[in-house]
Amino acid sequence: MYDLISVGNISIDLYYKGKSFTKNKERFLLAIGGKYYADYFHEDVGGGGVNVAVGVSKLGLRTAVFGKIGNNPYKDVVLKKLTDKKVSTEFCQIENDYYKISSILLAENGERTIIHYETPSRLLKEFLLHKDLKKAKNIYFSPLEHLDLYEKKKMITYLKGDQTLTFVNLSALDCRRPVKELINFFEALDVLIINAYEFSDLIKRPYGKIDFKKLEIKLPYLKDRILIITDAQKGSHGYFQGKVYFQEAVTPKKIVDTTGCGDAYTAGFIAQYIKSGNVESSMYLGAKYAAEKLGRIGAN
Repeated sequence: MYDLISVGNISIDLYYKGKSFTKNKERFLLAIGGKYYADYFHEDVGGGGVNVAVGVSKLGLRTAVFGKIGNNPYKDVVLKKLTDKKVSTEFCQIENDYYKISSILLAENGERTIIHYETPSRLLKEFLLHKDLKKAKNIYFSPLEHLDLYEKKKMITYLKGDQTLTFVNLSALDCRRPVKELINFFEALDVLIINAYEFSDLIKRPYGKIDFKKLEIKLPYLKDRILIITDAQKGSHGYFQGKVYFQEAVTPKKIVDTTGCGDAYTAGFIAQYIKSGNVESSMYLGAKYAAEKLGRIGAN
């Protein structure tokens, strides 16, 4: 029995850092026909499903990831890295001619530019064949931009039992959908974790006009569910049963890589909430683990 099965993307991440990468303010300036030499290279696994599964595992719980891995030269690398990180690969789906790769250019301040490629693919058919996925005590469902809300709800409902908590992170595209399309979907989740700009899209209100400390949740389908809104260095807010919680961002000694910071917060929150059922302590561990992640290269 797994404490958490994380449903989402599995990628191979290739990091490059070099003084020859020309920059102007917040942009890399790479010439067409140019050639640039990296002073540092790092290879690791990433993707929303992996990052949360790895984080929750590092925080002491038993996890598995469900997602696709390409039957290509990176397959054995990905499987070994997941095993080394103590994440079960029992539910990984191997697909021929499938690639999911991110090349990440790192700046000295930890910010990054990502060049991403993913082979068009579907997840639902294989998912429904996996009855053992119901072994999860809890599930996390990452954004998965290529799935529509109907497919997502079908997958979540398939997994969810009477005792299973469902933690969900919506994609930016989902948050921009009409409210009437979201109402039915929210019946399938227990905890919604999104960033402040995604929440702005969700409630159709400009980010700058939202007072998160005095926010009145007027979305009736969220009243019995936990809502966590992260806002980078401004901290995070939680809303549950009429209470508003605030957690300051934890500042790392040095920001090395911002990749996966949101997933790290999610992992910390989920791990602590599974253990304690306490929103405040879960938000604190989310912020603390996100700060730890900022201090190292890699998405998890």
